[in-house]
Amino acid sequence: MKKWSAKRGFTAMMIAAVFLIGTALPACAAGPSQKNLILATTTSTQDSGLLDVLIPVFEKKTGYFVKTIAVGSGQAMAMGQKGEADVLLVHSPAAEKKFMAEGYGVNRLIVMHNDFIVVGPPADPAAIKGAKSTVEAFKKIAAANALFLSRGDNSGTHSKEKGIWKAAGINPEGQKWYQETGLGMGQTLNVAAEKKGYTLADRGTWLALKKNLGPEILKEGDPILLNVYHVITVNPAKWPKVNADGAKGFSDFMVSAVTQGLVKTFGVEKYGGALFFPDAGKKEDGLGK
Repeated sequence: MKKWSAKRGFTAMMIAAVFLIGTALPACAAGPSQKNLILATTTSTQDSGLLDVLIPVFEKKTGYFVKTIAVGSGQAMAMGQKGEADVLLVHSPAAEKKFMAEGYGVNRLIVMHNDFIVVGPPADPAAIKGAKSTVEAFKKIAAANALFLSRGDNSGTHSKEKGIWKAAGINPEGQKWYQETGLGMGQTLNVAAEKKGYTLADRGTWLALKKNLGPEILKEGDPILLNVYHVITVNPAKWPKVNADGAKGFSDFMVSAVTQGLVKTFGVEKYGGALFFPDAGKKEDGLGK
């Protein structure tokens, strides 16, 4: 009798175990399908140190592990087009709109802005400091054959720079005074400092690195220099393997009140001013006014 009870008890345990495993599988499927999340972003969010503050908060809050790939905005969107990233944090509005129109993204939310600045050697050989506009400053640089360092990497900064040259009616490519670094923002600023040249930079990266740099801000405050950042979820319909849940979670996190508060205060104590300005829920055409 005891032997039969033991066998019966063992059988009951096995049935219970199978039942638990069977019911556990749907629960796992209902949760995040994968913990790893690939974020492709512009170098400015990395070089400025902003992501060093935000990513740990997101990871602790959600349990995701974020792999950050900091490249130019153009390269980040190229990764999204190939399904090599789950979510993007970029600052190249015209390219972003094209990315969305072609169906590579399913959600594009405004996160924050700062501005671009034109920096150069204190001696200012092209005398751009007194220029009335950024376009005029670029014309002065070209007329003086003064060294200009371009990122040349299809980033948001590079796209903005090319737009300014176009507005100035100048094609600088191939000119001896125009050099492309093919590097990120921080590295390009270092090259500009070393070679005593001009470059276009985002204010956040410049503020974060200015103690070690020689270039000074020579042109700022022009509406054309507005620099807006958006978070974009890569379309899972095109790439089923992307971490759609994680991407949505990150997008929601970036526009949340807590994160927007962190963006607002980031750098204030260390640099004496904000590096970025939170914009979740705002309209782009009203920024910087």
